[in-house]
Amino acid sequence: MRSGVGIVGVLIALVGIVWVGQGLGYIKGSFMTGDMKWFWIGLAMILAGSVLGGGAWLRSRRGQSRA
Repeated sequence: MRSGVGIVGVLIALVGIVWVGQGLGYIKGSFMTGDMKWFWIGLAMILAGSVLGGGAWLRSRRGQSRA
């Protein structure tokens, strides 16, 4: 279960990175290109994905040390 949460966290962070690139205009070809709203949404997704992934990693590391 924890590895699944970690994978979801990483995927959310990767989508956030793409959205930041689109919001800043580095990735072209979308309605999101150049719209700063998508930069901020992507930044929030990077943060949320990092918290999920990091939390899952810390819980798994803590569980291994007790075994």
